[in-house]
Amino acid sequence: MTAHISFFEQVNRSFDKAAALTDYDPTLLGQIRACSSVYRMSFPLRRDDGRIEVIEAWRAEHSRHKTPTKGGFRYSHTVDEDEVMALAALMTYKCAIVNVPFGGAKGGVKINRRDYSDGELERITRRYAFELAEKNFIGPGVDVPAPDFGTGEKEMAWISDTYQALTPGKLDAAACVTGKPVAQGGVRGRKEATGLGVYFGICEACAVEEDMTARGLSAGVEGKTVVVQGFGNVGYHAAKFLQQRGGAKVVAVAEWNGAVQDPSGLDIDALDAYRQEHGTLIGFPGSTAIEQPESVLEMECDILVPAALENQITMDNASRVRAKIIAEAANGPLTADASEHLLGRGVLILPDTFLNAGGVVVSYFEWVKNLAHVRFGRLQKRWQSQAYHGLLKAVEDMTGASFPKDVIQTFLRGPDEIDLVFSGLEETMAAAYSEIRQVKGRLGDRADLRTAAFVVALDKIVTSYEDLGIFP
Repeated sequence: MTAHISFFEQVNRSFDKAAALTDYDPTLLGQIRACSSVYRMSFPLRRDDGRIEVIEAWRAEHSRHKTPTKGGFRYSHTVDEDEVMALAALMTYKCAIVNVPFGGAKGGVKINRRDYSDGELERITRRYAFELAEKNFIGPGVDVPAPDFGTGEKEMAWISDTYQALTPGKLDAAACVTGKPVAQGGVRGRKEATGLGVYFGICEACAVEEDMTARGLSAGVEGKTVVVQGFGNVGYHAAKFLQQRGGAKVVAVAEWNGAVQDPSGLDIDALDAYRQEHGTLIGFPGSTAIEQPESVLEMECDILVPAALENQITMDNASRVRAKIIAEAANGPLTADASEHLLGRGVLILPDTFLNAGGVVVSYFEWVKNLAHVRFGRLQKRWQSQAYHGLLKAVEDMTGASFPKDVIQTFLRGPDEIDLVFSGLEETMAAAYSEIRQVKGRLGDRADLRTAAFVVALDKIVTSYEDLGIFP
């Protein structure tokens, strides 16, 4: 068995590998590497049956080189201080890589949400928000939570409502948290954001012909076989967009309580509907059950998408992984040693610090929307529609021909909020991948994509410290 190495140390190994390729002052690098603050809390919960239970929770702020800090909070029975520190560190580097002006943070509550009623979850969430507010670990310009594993729109609405009750009259209070329902100040497209960002990132990587040729693949996503581990929000949307937009063939999907495969390709929307109805993937029509869900990591495929939790591929199973591309939709699904082993075999690894950044990118859009108090598209939609109408009419007048009605309607519709969000996300992911590949090209054989991404982050974080005048 592989010796246990903490999650935070796994992240720092990647940091150290990148830092060694720079000329930055070691003291400054040590400051960037360290976790700035961790708040550990315990509070009582009265269960529905009257019992009292003590809940443990954390919030870590890794870096305040930019404020507010940003990062989700999760409900997981495995969460601990090391995990939230590691995830907060990843958020620091992720935000820098995709150019959103946040420091990194993360939180966690040590529960399995399936063991609690909705009423109990609401009491836990509101108390967690209260504890954060008491210690100034939440606020539009301080620290902005978001959804993560085991949490979603409902919990974010409770957080927002609690914070606004504690800060009456605060104009920007809704910006204290992102991932809210649209009616509560959320942004359209946030739910799909991380999975869609995974899709955009994979598209960028697969468009590089030389990288695909080196692995015996053709350029593009279309026709490639995909295996997805984890069918939560991120895994579902990544699989959906890969299949429906990219034309990939999703041949296997695994969840915590079962996995299924179909060599001809699974219908992702139908599979999700079946799971919603039956509570499991097992029994989905036309599919074959996989006895051990974790074995999907070892299936032969073009693209493996680990979208569950950290440390899924270790030195215990890395030698059996047969994917040509590993797209890290989850945070830290590969240990450092396993990553080195797979890179040595020529596997293309798309790092989590880049690939799953779609959530924080669109969270940034929501935060900006809450601060501006204006819905995206509201100001320009009608003006653009009228401008396009004038353009089409001018073309018709010059040619003597008329455009079909469906073409006119498409042009005149103008962008809705979700169109602008998706467009902004695609541009962000494309620009970030281009920057990572440029740095990788400069560093040559000394760097893989993960190391190059960390160097990109370090360059920007060091610039921020220099701009602050902290380290002359």
